[in-house]
Amino acid sequence: MQQLFATKTALFLVPLASLTALALAFIGQYGFALQPCILCIYQRWPFAIAATLCLVAFSPWVRPAALWLLLLSALVLAVNAGIAVHHVGVEQYWWIGSEACVGPGAGTPQTLAELRAQIMATPITRCDDVAFSLFGVSMAGYNVLFSAGLACYAGLAAKIGFGNRHRQ
Repeated sequence: MQQLFATKTALFLVPLASLTALALAFIGQYGFALQPCILCIYQRWPFAIAATLCLVAFSPWVRPAALWLLLLSALVLAVNAGIAVHHVGVEQYWWIGSEACVGPGAGTPQTLAELRAQIMATPITRCDDVAFSLFGVSMAGYNVLFSAGLACYAGLAAKIGFGNRHRQ
């Protein structure tokens, strides 16, 4: 079991999984015309950050801090799971997204200029519209599971790495 969580293995698998998630997002966007909302874009950044942190850890001058970088990537992925939970909540109307997410509030425009400004401020892709779902679960819902699972894996691998370091 410890071999599965070996630090080097995790430092390879976490960026591989993160870059795969990014590739799937871009394939959905450019291959299937699934335009991302602002929360979808926000969920891409932690994958890129986690992958970068883990890949930098292979550099000889950073290698002593590899476990810390793996732990930091676990925290970044946990934040990503939180962003995805927020996105699912907006999609399910559990709470309201920001104006950048769903557009301006319900205020009634009084003039044509206010109406035009309100229309122009409305995002092209709203966060509360589910662009694609599989088995009733949206892409944000799958990202909750994927990011949380990957964060747990990275965190456990870092914990085992720290434990092995203290035994030596």
